[in-house]
Amino acid sequence: MKKITLQIHCNDQPGIIAAVTSFIANNSGNIVYIDQHVDSEQNIFFMRLESEFTSFSITTFKANFKSVLVKKFNMKWRVYDAEDQPKMAVFVSKYEHCLYDILGRYSSGELNVKIPFIISNHNDLKPIAERFNIPFYHIPVTKATKAEAEIQQLQLCEKYAIDFIVLARYMQIVSSKIINKFPNKIINIHHSFLPAFVGAKPYHSAYKRGVKIIGATSHYVTEALDAGPIIEQDVARVSHTHAIKDLIAKGRDLEKIVLSTAIKQHIGRKVMVFNNKTVIFS
Repeated sequence: MKKITLQIHCNDQPGIIAAVTSFIANNSGNIVYIDQHVDSEQNIFFMRLESEFTSFSITTFKANFKSVLVKKFNMKWRVYDAEDQPKMAVFVSKYEHCLYDILGRYSSGELNVKIPFIISNHNDLKPIAERFNIPFYHIPVTKATKAEAEIQQLQLCEKYAIDFIVLARYMQIVSSKIINKFPNKIINIHHSFLPAFVGAKPYHSAYKRGVKIIGATSHYVTEALDAGPIIEQDVARVSHTHAIKDLIAKGRDLEKIVLSTAIKQHIGRKVMVFNNKTVIFS
């Protein structure tokens, strides 16, 4: 039994769902999940579909789908083998909470990915990588060495055929050199105080203002800093009784949960991006 995931978007028009489901049925497929959304403001139709086949050729499916439906509806589409495990590179700096959470979920089988390596601009977290038996590459980054460092990073990504990258509190700005190689395939996490509380100590600034909500945001990386399509967010309420250390602890908990959720959404092919906005299917 072969299971596939199909993503589609195109201009909204009559007959799309009927045409796609009929195509699956006519090719001996059984639909086990289907969901759709119409962005009425932009008149764009989105669909995510999972289907099972007893006999299946990805090459034949792509050719037939393209000839029968893609041209007719002018579709943008992707089909994925549900059994494929994408390869995920993890970039870190000195903060360890997100890395521990990712590797814990990975080692327990919760994340259906392969992690060929971890890259860091510091050596601080190397013992964590060794504890989980994952290769660790220390690539220092300074203003003078940034271009060469990114070349090394891309070489590793190419060597290991990386599908997407997770910035697990990687405290460096990723340049267009890497972003263009992985469009909507670099996932970042940060606190949600931006842009109100910038700088090295946002929790201290937020504490002084008496904030009542803290949060975390995970998004795809674009050249516009921290302005890429949002995948997941969450918040927690705080009060005057919470000290700065409490805010930081709650913030880190949120970062771990939000980042892991975003990774799962991406792995499950549940995210579709259109015009810097995401559609997230259940």
